[in-house]
Amino acid sequence: MKLGVTGWLVYIVLLLLPSQAPSQATGQPTGQDWRIYGGNSDNTHYSTLTQINKSNVSRLEIAWSYNTEETGGLQTSPLEVDGTLYGISPSQKVFAVDAATGALKWKFDSGVAGTQPDRGLAYWNSPDNKDRRIIVGVMNFVYELDPGTGRPILSFGKDGRIDLRGDLGRDVATGFIAVTSPAVVYKDLFIVGGRLPETLPALPGDIRAYEIRTGKLRWSFHTIPHPGEFGYETWPKDAWQHSGAANNWTGMTVDQKTGIVYVPTGSAAFDFYGGDRLGDNLFADCELALKAETGERIWHFQGVRHDIWDRDFPSPPTLVTVTHNGKAIEAVAQTSKQGYVYLFNRANGTPLFPIEYHKYPPSNLHGEVAAEEQPLPSKPAPYARQRLTEDMLTERTPEAHRAVLDAFRSFRSEGQFVPLSTGKNTVIFPGFDGGAEWGGSAFDPNSGILFVNSNEMAWAVELAENTGNQQSGKGIYQSQCSICHRDDLKGSPPLFPALLGVRDRMTQEQIRDRIQKGGGRMPAFPNLTSDEINALVKYVSEGENKELSSGQPAPPIMRYRFSGYTRFHDQEGYPAVAPPWGTLNAINLNSGEYAWKIPLGEYPDLASQGMRNTGSENYGGPIVTAGGLLFIGATNYDKKFRAFDASTGELLWQTTLPFAGNATPITYEVNGRQFIVIAAGGGKDLRSTSGGVYVAFALKEGN
Repeated sequence: MKLGVTGWLVYIVLLLLPSQAPSQATGQPTGQDWRIYGGNSDNTHYSTLTQINKSNVSRLEIAWSYNTEETGGLQTSPLEVDGTLYGISPSQKVFAVDAATGALKWKFDSGVAGTQPDRGLAYWNSPDNKDRRIIVGVMNFVYELDPGTGRPILSFGKDGRIDLRGDLGRDVATGFIAVTSPAVVYKDLFIVGGRLPETLPALPGDIRAYEIRTGKLRWSFHTIPHPGEFGYETWPKDAWQHSGAANNWTGMTVDQKTGIVYVPTGSAAFDFYGGDRLGDNLFADCELALKAETGERIWHFQGVRHDIWDRDFPSPPTLVTVTHNGKAIEAVAQTSKQGYVYLFNRANGTPLFPIEYHKYPPSNLHGEVAAEEQPLPSKPAPYARQRLTEDMLTERTPEAHRAVLDAFRSFRSEGQFVPLSTGKNTVIFPGFDGGAEWGGSAFDPNSGILFVNSNEMAWAVELAENTGNQQSGKGIYQSQCSICHRDDLKGSPPLFPALLGVRDRMTQEQIRDRIQKGGGRMPAFPNLTSDEINALVKYVSEGENKELSSGQPAPPIMRYRFSGYTRFHDQEGYPAVAPPWGTLNAINLNSGEYAWKIPLGEYPDLASQGMRNTGSENYGGPIVTAGGLLFIGATNYDKKFRAFDASTGELLWQTTLPFAGNATPITYEVNGRQFIVIAAGGGKDLRSTSGGVYVAFALKEGN
């Protein structure tokens, strides 16, 4: 073999490169890494690391931070593999930094404007570790990147990406889907869901598996069954052609030993009126167990029949081993917005604690048929209060109590699964965001305790009948927009901003761009024509109710519309219910009993007045370590990152982040040093700014 000067230089450099560590050669996690969203394939958010423990956690300090220099907030739980941390910016740029120092290695900008939450990534390597890939969603696209360079792997899909709007049997040009939670990996496949609109039109929520090397579709599971498929009779006969959603937006979990993927699904569109989808609507609001190789259904459990309350299963399930009736049982734990944990035998779906079917009142709306019964587990007891009564209203001040009491007496408050109606607000408690949310739960395999953070917010909402000309700016607004921004355009800040006075904040062109591309929780509306968008822009910015020319196809119009998400607050904007407003719960899954329960979070302005430990709204989950610690950010307003004694709930350490840490942290070890990293972006408190900073904590070197 003859080599020139350049060739010899390259050869010498290759000889001097460090050899691969055993973990790289085998591709197997070593316990030091955080290679998988949720920490491991069981999604337990658990780490065996003990360097940081109860005796020294008080000495944590900032080791490094990486500022994406973007605003908009973060919900991303990053990955760490072999000394490199992979994350996502608020605008969905993907980056890699040195996991020990935070020094940037590379950044990938797809050119696609990311306007939705993006909660994580997936990592895959071949058995011989010669082929390694980062799998990441950017809006409706899935990209595969080289972990070493950040460059797209061009042999995957078309030029390194696939478009999830395809393979669904609907019009790609008018469909919206966004990858808000990462795909899961099984052998040479990745399996993915996606976020879909809450209104019609909406794409169906098919669960799909793609070949990692090529991007070729391997299988689809139809959550709105096609003719001849199991569950088809639980929908109208043509629902598979026009109904939408019943999607997995929150992520899923794969049992790598058995090859079963566990998929929680959400509600069907339209969320709050189902006159066009009478029946139980399998497989909406289900826990699905599918063969990861083929997509074949093994078992399912439907948590809400004919959902008309937007009661999605909101988090990836957690695979646990529990002691039940004296036997070790491999189980799957699923949290819910209702405030319950469902616990099933992984193999066959048998509930470990009895499921009780309760009867609920019928709907009084024309064309609606609510399910007569809904299932709730007998154990564990719910981690969120279930029915709002007068004695649970705020006593923060006498004025606040009087204000919310007067409003409450005009509401209907009868607990779970009361159908919405017109002319009177119905209380939803816990609210539309839970109970539990997308952050998911953590499980300590040594104690058998599941840790769940929960919201305790009430909402008061009603429906309105659609009347008048729907082919106008106002009609389009009512059918497509009022579900979030309310009939009166007041919204429900900060989740759903008010549109009153939007002309003072945005130009008409900016409003048009937001409608077309979406942003935050708002989906894009590619189904609307240019004339429809112009009419909508005129209505929200000028109040002009422009009628469209006859003959244009109208967006799907339901008989009833949702008049808007309305939080039940007092006159100063604080929750109308008595504290706690957010909690952290430790549940022993062996017994179904609570180990402890504490408020999570504060409102700084109330705390300064002596009203402490109220709890607050919180998003993002916990992690738990063999060092006896539970770490969690999540709280919206105080921007705190906390460490608790996992066995007692005692607060051992806390610090203030640059922005609220509405994300699930991770932990890993590099060069013998354990790090805890959380993404801090805020964005849910109107009184605070938003950003995008990853902050790493470690013990001071030498301690």
